[in-house]
Order: sequence, then C-alpha cells, then structure tokens
Amino acid sequence: MFKQIFDFLISTDVSSDGTSYYPTVAGNIALLVVVFLLFLAMAVFSGSKKKMQTKQMVFSAMAMTLAVVTSFIKFAKLPYGGSITLFSMFFICLIGYLYGARVGILTGIAYGLLSLILDPMIMHPIQLLLDYPIAFGCLGLAGVFSNSKYGIIEGYILGVFGRYVCHLISGIVFFANYTPEGMNTVIYSLGYNATYIVPEAIATILILSIPTVRNALHEVKKMAIEN
Repeated sequence: MFKQIFDFLISTDVSSDGTSYYPTVAGNIALLVVVFLLFLAMAVFSGSKKKMQTKQMVFSAMAMTLAVVTSFIKFAKLPYGGSITLFSMFFICLIGYLYGARVGILTGIAYGLLSLILDPMIMHPIQLLLDYPIAFGCLGLAGVFSNSKYGIIEGYILGVFGRYVCHLISGIVFFANYTPEGMNTVIYSLGYNATYIVPEAIATILILSIPTVRNALHEVKKMAIEN
C-alpha cells in the first residue's frame, strides 16, 4: 500500500549516476495542498485577531513570492543542488523578524515545499525533508531575535546557519558518493554548502548593516504588526 502511494506521488529515475526521485503531477498537487494547509495553520495557531491573521498571511504570501522570484535569479548553481541567488533567503527570514519564529518557520516550510516543486533534487525521503521543508523552515528561526535592536541581522544569521546545518548533514549522509576521491566527506560537505550559502549571506548582511535599510525594515515591521 505504501509503495503504491509512493509511486503515485513520486517518480523514479534510474541512471548511471544513481537513482533520483521527482514529484509526479499528483505529488506536486499534494505539495500545494500542504502549502495551503500551512497558511491555514498560520491563521489558526497565531493567536492573533482576524485582521492580524489576514495581514500575516498576506505578508507571508508576498515574502514567498519574492523569495521564489529572486531564487530564479542565480549567480551560480552547483551540480548537486544549491545556488547563489538574489537574496532569496532574506525574504523568509524577514517574516520571522516581523511575526516571530512560529510564523516564520511555517512560512519557511511552505516555501521549502514550493522549492521542491520548482527545483527538486531528491535522493532519499529523509534527504527530501532535510533539504526542503526543514532547511527552509530553519530560516524562520530569524524570529528568535524579532524584538532585538539588530534582530534582522542576528535573526538572519541564525536562520541561514540553521539552513546550512541541514544541508551539511544531508551532504554527509546522502551525497557522500559525490565526494571527490581522497577527500573527507565532512570537509567536502562543509565546503560545498558554504560555497553557495556564505556569499549570499555575506552580501545580505552587508546590505542589512546599512542604517537606512534597517530603519526602512523597522518601518515595514511597524506597518506589518499594527492592528
């Protein structure tokens, strides 16, 4: 029964490089349903008034849209997943900064599922979870510092680090076969994932360090949370 459901949702591609998996049409529809349910969860569990719930959903949807759009603007793309994009991680971290970790994590999970639809790289079901909903959900941890003076920077660093750790573990466990001969798998995964995450993170932090940018985001936050 489980295999029938798996085959219905996931297609298998066997090649000389190994076995890869991709969501079927039904699988993509199922992912979109889950994304919709996550947005409902934001409304139900946020504990906010109806007006604020609506505002949270609108801001989260806008952030996800901007993250998706900027994720297509790639300055570099690595062969086994991962790319340097135009600040796509920032928009998910921003929701955590605006509304706290809970809403930020739910938004990150939803975005991770959309990324799975748009650019899948699946080697194993656990790897799927690590590299998509869990990794991008970690970006929402930016909300831990939502009330700090420099919360957008501190939160961004925490969120990106959380994503990095997820991809690091995934690389060690599920992509070990791609490690160059003679190189330690852990070292390779550390370097591989840093190659695309660190440059984007540094560029984003430099921009967020500009006082005018931080002040503008502070005004956005006031607008986002006012009843």
